[in-house]
Amino acid sequence: MIKIDDSELRRKVIAELDWDPSIDNSAIGVAVKDGVVTLNGSVVNYSQKKNAERAAKHVAGVKAVAEDLKIKLPGTAERSDADIAQSVLGGLRFNVDVPHERIQVTVENGWVTLDGDVEWQYQKTAAENAIKYLMGVKGFTNTIRIKPRVSTADVKAKIESAFARRAQLDANQIKVESTESKVTLRGSVHSWDEKEQAEQAAWAAPGVSNVENYVIVNP
Repeated sequence: MIKIDDSELRRKVIAELDWDPSIDNSAIGVAVKDGVVTLNGSVVNYSQKKNAERAAKHVAGVKAVAEDLKIKLPGTAERSDADIAQSVLGGLRFNVDVPHERIQVTVENGWVTLDGDVEWQYQKTAAENAIKYLMGVKGFTNTIRIKPRVSTADVKAKIESAFARRAQLDANQIKVESTESKVTLRGSVHSWDEKEQAEQAAWAAPGVSNVENYVIVNP
């Protein structure tokens, strides 16, 4: 592997930020030390903040990204916490995947905290996606808990049934362990695609909030 010096890596990261039309990098500073990229300065919304981090990670030679960007809205776009809270509640309410009546919202200085209980991981993720790009949101903390209405044994049985339905998976080669909301997969498959399919099937089970995939790929 060819080692890229820090000055060259910095130039490449800046070029990548320039290249992405979704990012206004006029107020973004880039520093590189030993392959670790630090982004500092400001952007106008959360979307640009995450896009800048993603763009930096795409550059070959980058070992890690330390993102220290602040969200600084234009003067006319500043919003009160009450306004942001109303927008967040609306975003949750109009997303059909979110059981909004089970989620509590707190906003402090533009930072949104989501709390409550849902049955599925996709509902927790959908709640994030419904609000994280709203104007004025500077960041969020998702403390929503996954609380299924099914037992641990039921979760295990549902995942094993899902494996059996998928033609590409050899269900007999994958062992499922379930403890409360955590699922652990072990065994072996013939390809990375099969391994990923097994993990996706596990995530789809009700109440699952953590999947540890120890399945080995053995072509």
